[in-house]
Amino acid sequence: MLQHLTIPRGPVDLAADLHLPDGGEGGAPLPAVVLSTPGSSVKEQIGANYASRLAARGIAALVLDPAHQGRSGGEPRDLEDPYRRGEDISYAIDGLTSVAGIDPHRIGVLGICAGGGYAVHTARTDHRIKAVGTVVPVNIGAAFRAFSPDGPAAALDGLADARTEEARSGGMSRVNWLPDTLEDATAAGLTDIDTVQAVTYYRTERGGSEHSTNRRLLRSDPLLLGYDAFHLADQLMTQPLQVVLAGRIGNTGSYDMGMQLWKTAPNPVDLMVIDGAGHYEMYDEPAHVDAAVERLAGFYANHL
Repeated sequence: MLQHLTIPRGPVDLAADLHLPDGGEGGAPLPAVVLSTPGSSVKEQIGANYASRLAARGIAALVLDPAHQGRSGGEPRDLEDPYRRGEDISYAIDGLTSVAGIDPHRIGVLGICAGGGYAVHTARTDHRIKAVGTVVPVNIGAAFRAFSPDGPAAALDGLADARTEEARSGGMSRVNWLPDTLEDATAAGLTDIDTVQAVTYYRTERGGSEHSTNRRLLRSDPLLLGYDAFHLADQLMTQPLQVVLAGRIGNTGSYDMGMQLWKTAPNPVDLMVIDGAGHYEMYDEPAHVDAAVERLAGFYANHL
């Protein structure tokens, strides 16, 4: 069962899909999980792959478009503000508390890729979240700092100049998350397996969505460069933690970041490494997603 929800978030609304187990009407209130999805993705993509499988295993799962993206409200469009991404999760929990048949005291979170970092960052201070699951988690701030060729401080200098030019011109610049095509990737010299698999997922019929623009507002980047998804997690994120990692270590950093999270979290419960899987294969490869969800469903059953 699928319910389309509109969740108030201050002056804007969030577009969300609530995946529900079949035949659950009138029974005991259900545990629920809010999904925090990768940067640039919308609710019909990776989040739906995981949410529908969780619902098939008896757990309600809510996946949403971030504010400023997809079919959610918010101006300017294409903003990736990591702090607002975390707030989206808390607003989603607000919305779930008023849904009939959901137990407001049994709510967890599942974060995938950058959404894993957002989930951890939010769970530190929103202790309505009772269990934290992550799949190929990425601390997007650390990733952006690592991918700055001249260092993050120099990147911030350049972004400052760009913001000044925007203010003078009255415009707002956007940049690609990924090359739009495999041909563009090759022309840019990006032929590594992870980039190829990312483009193949996001920018083809396999996983592409008309609601995912593949564009990021440039003024997002200073926020991302200064962000640390795991800051104080060792002290504040006391919830049980499940980490699922792809066994093939690529250039996304998710394996190392997931291991860092596992080692520093106060209450790590289970670590799963899926041999042979790459980061982007964890988005929709049925065997890998099924294996991850089976483990996650058991984790949530025990801790929600």
